[in-house]
Amino acid sequence: MRLATGSTAPPLQSSDYLGTPVELAQLRGKAVLVSFYRYASCPICNLRVHELIVAHPTLRDLGLEMIAVFQSPAAVIADYVGTQHPPFAIVPDPELALYRRFRIESRLGAMLSWQVIRRAFKAFASGFRPGRVDGPFGRVPADFLIDADGQIAIAHYGENIDDHLAIA
Repeated sequence: MRLATGSTAPPLQSSDYLGTPVELAQLRGKAVLVSFYRYASCPICNLRVHELIVAHPTLRDLGLEMIAVFQSPAAVIADYVGTQHPPFAIVPDPELALYRRFRIESRLGAMLSWQVIRRAFKAFASGFRPGRVDGPFGRVPADFLIDADGQIAIAHYGENIDDHLAIA
């Protein structure tokens, strides 16, 4: 069963891929976007992180904090998505504990759409190449906008591997 808008966000207490503690409860009083991705070398995921990095100054000025979760170990994140030097936390979850807590899904059929194919070509053209696959290949992304009180304001479960909340 998916998490619903209006419910309390599950606890998220971990460390980012650099070892810095990350705790959702410490961000109370701020809006937080918690995004779940596939594996760290996923070209489409890396393109999305790149877009969030570009949008980060504007989103930060609006008071939004961001946490990204990948199903890869820290060392693999450092080799792929970490090379972009994101200004927000990238949390490794190779044991998939956070994925289970936030009820993130996997579906192989989520990879089969023209939207995904177009996005993959854009990612390749942007220099993002596939590599090591960690965890379920058919992981479907999800985004949770959590309000200042720790409630889920938006729970967005992707329909395909490129389906995230619009940055706007």
